[in-house]
Amino acid sequence: LTTTDPIDQLDVSVLDRLIIKPLLGISDPRTDPRIEFVGGTLGPNELAKRVNSADEAVGFTLFPTTLGDLIKVADAGKVMPPKSTWFDPKLADGLVSLPL
Repeated sequence: LTTTDPIDQLDVSVLDRLIIKPLLGISDPRTDPRIEFVGGTLGPNELAKRVNSADEAVGFTLFPTTLGDLIKVADAGKVMPPKSTWFDPKLADGLVSLPL
């Protein structure tokens, strides 16, 4: 890629730019009812199961966003694309919050 925008270099952005929008005709993956996100804890086996069951037509699995990528986007003052920040393990609820 010849872009310096850190968002354009993310796998999720490349998928959106080269496949989701031009080939599948999906302009907004956040609201299109044809898109279903399979979270990282379910893994590629769950994705394959859904595609093979004929409930879904196609599935994509991407490399996870790295902490370095997240920092580059934040340093550029930008917001990460939808569903690009699935991190495991999740922090326990309340672990990093303080009572008011």
